[in-house]
Amino acid sequence: MRIGELADQAGTSARTLRYYEEHGLLSARRTANGYREYGEDDLRLVQEIRSLLEIGFSLEETRPFVECLRSGHASGGQCPGSVAVLGRKLADLDASIGRLVEIRRRVSLELEENS
Repeated sequence: MRIGELADQAGTSARTLRYYEEHGLLSARRTANGYREYGEDDLRLVQEIRSLLEIGFSLEETRPFVECLRSGHASGGQCPGSVAVLGRKLADLDASIGRLVEIRRRVSLELEENS
């Protein structure tokens, strides 16, 4: 499929796909006339990248998941590099939740004191 088709199927833009390609997350094959050509495996990679970006992963953090899929695994989260990224993300989320709980407690106390 060409870049426009992949973009439509993945729910993104051709510009975004070229951006992923610039960062080495996606690689297009070129036809004789220079058009980018993608397969179903590329659609899966783009879906994985977009899914991870939507839940707060950085573009660079998606790399181990993409590499895991490229190596033939059914899920991008099945490889040691992906598991390490997931562990770091979970720790970051736990720390953020802890800070938010503390902020909420302080705001609640301030509200109670001024009511």
